[in-house]
Amino acid sequence: MGFIADALARVKPSATIAVTNKARELKSAGRDVIGLGAGEPDFDTPDNIKTAAIAAINDGKTKYTAVDGIPELKDAICAKFSRENGLTYQPNQISVGTGGKQVIYNALVATINPGDEVIIPTPYWVSYPDMVLLAGGEPVIVEADQKTFKITPASLEAAITPRTKWLVFNSPSNPSGAAYSRDELKALCEVLLRHPNVWVMTDDMYEHLVYDDFEFTTPAQVEPSLYDRTLTINGVSKAYSMTGWRIGYAGGPAELIKAMAKVQSQSTSNPSSISQWAAVEALNGPQDFIAKNNEIFKGRRDLVVSMLNQANGISCPVPEGAFYVFPSCAGTIGKTSPSGKKIESDEDFVTELLETEGVAVVHGSAFGLGPNFRISYATSTEALEEACTRIQRFCGNLK
Repeated sequence: MGFIADALARVKPSATIAVTNKARELKSAGRDVIGLGAGEPDFDTPDNIKTAAIAAINDGKTKYTAVDGIPELKDAICAKFSRENGLTYQPNQISVGTGGKQVIYNALVATINPGDEVIIPTPYWVSYPDMVLLAGGEPVIVEADQKTFKITPASLEAAITPRTKWLVFNSPSNPSGAAYSRDELKALCEVLLRHPNVWVMTDDMYEHLVYDDFEFTTPAQVEPSLYDRTLTINGVSKAYSMTGWRIGYAGGPAELIKAMAKVQSQSTSNPSSISQWAAVEALNGPQDFIAKNNEIFKGRRDLVVSMLNQANGISCPVPEGAFYVFPSCAGTIGKTSPSGKKIESDEDFVTELLETEGVAVVHGSAFGLGPNFRISYATSTEALEEACTRIQRFCGNLK
């Protein structure tokens, strides 16, 4: 259709949203479907946060706010960065947006010129490359190790050119759950120190969701020399079970934050005032529930990894964080499903799994790395156990 912008031809719809919608459609049609596609905790938002939002409504805090965040929330974010990451930011170095996705997009639009390159390690969150394309840049995909899902200093070095503007970094990772240790991160930072033209956009959304005594660190914390060219992005969606509240934030150089505010001022303007007040309470209030939720997530992770590794043709490493596993289905490629469909790719695998057993997962090639698939274990233990039993049955019936 000639009326639609050419730029959209370069962009794919979100695969994770597509899987979630497909699962909803099948459920509405009466199918017994277990949806493991959405990256959304099944825990409710803590009561103190909901109470703060209700109080904001009752107090009339329902008007427009400053474009990129109320002062109280910016202060809470500064305190969080100092308390948890050892990073010092002033309020003019803080941006608040409608979810982490908007913060990332604002930063890309505010900085990318035609021909600029953005390094994105695989497997990547599905939106990173398409947001780079929408901003007029060129994604440069760097393949991670197939077993660890991490890039090496050598592979990062090889990807950098004079046109490189950003490295997009996500640890713990969506979709793999892989997280970089301090030493691994330090080695990558040493590469970046040699290339002053490259800025770091670090997506720390899963910071608090780490297991087995893993210690989270972020690039500007590990290598203070990168502070002036790092945008540290986070939000309240995952750890605080506030996905629908839509609050993300970032700390970075004041000039960049100002440019991002300009983009936001001419697109969405301020995030929801009520959600902002809820986020103040989330960051300033009790944090003890995070550890309790993590114990539940860890139990689910261990269950899913164990059961998937008992399925024919499936190999599932143990992730360090987030609430995803990213197993390989390489052992099923070339086999035929009971319906007579030959499994030739990870996309075939997940399509047949949904049609045959009613389990909705996301194919790994959507994240830039296959043949794998992503499972979100942010759902009940009972649903996960049943889903993994169905996956075992499906794999067992392949010929």
